[in-house]
Amino acid sequence: MEELLDRGTDRLALHTFAPVAEDAPTLAVLWPAMGVPARYYRPFAQSLASHGVAVTVADLRGTGASTPRASAASRYGFAELADDVDAVLEHLKPARAGRRTVLIGHSLGGQMCALHLALRGTSSDVSGLALLAVGLPYWRSYPASRRAQILAMTQVLAAGSAVLRHWPGWAFGGRQARGVIADWAYTARAGRYRPIAGVDVEAALSRVTTPVLAVDVEGDQYTPAATVDRLTSKLTSSEVRREHYTAAEAGTRIDHFTWAKNGAPLAARVAAWTASLP
Repeated sequence: MEELLDRGTDRLALHTFAPVAEDAPTLAVLWPAMGVPARYYRPFAQSLASHGVAVTVADLRGTGASTPRASAASRYGFAELADDVDAVLEHLKPARAGRRTVLIGHSLGGQMCALHLALRGTSSDVSGLALLAVGLPYWRSYPASRRAQILAMTQVLAAGSAVLRHWPGWAFGGRQARGVIADWAYTARAGRYRPIAGVDVEAALSRVTTPVLAVDVEGDQYTPAATVDRLTSKLTSSEVRREHYTAAEAGTRIDHFTWAKNGAPLAARVAAWTASLP
């Protein structure tokens, strides 16, 4: 099932890939990685549903069934993407009634979930945040042999998107608004987030108290464990559970993306964690 949520100049697509009993105690809202459509997470969402977790997967702005595609006219960045999380949670209030709500994020989607919680502060009614292959791509967090490459790649993408007025998706990240690429490249260069709407995001992250499950993935070429630790180190008031998902557990080789196609064991872990939340 698919429905569209109007966000001014954009429409966000929300997907339900597996029916779940109406008495499911948890509703999870899953936010994808940069450039990855919601349909990619169908197997993972179905695995979660098999453990009694209701799941809605959102397409990020301009990706998948969300419209329009990013172009020179697109003005949004991290501030708007984080606000989209808030809008989707508000839209889903009837479905969330009587259930705990858990945000699940992959890569950029997980960062936006964390920013949402930081900006909402104590008004958030989210019970838990699962970060799956989510880290801050600070160039110094990578192995020494890759640091120069990561810094150069992120800054070249930012420069290219500024010149072209959007990122066409050449080789990395899918088609993106230049503001998204600029904000992402800033985190890679500085190891921190820019202020949003006058809010010191770094300080706000330190006040988030929502329980966090943070999982790094074996073979992850974009989000090694140190980048996950870089992000979770900012969540100083949260109870953070750090875990690792291995190829042996998945039953095949996995990386930053393919864990979602081979994620049934991880889904079982996430479902068990959600059941432990208030």
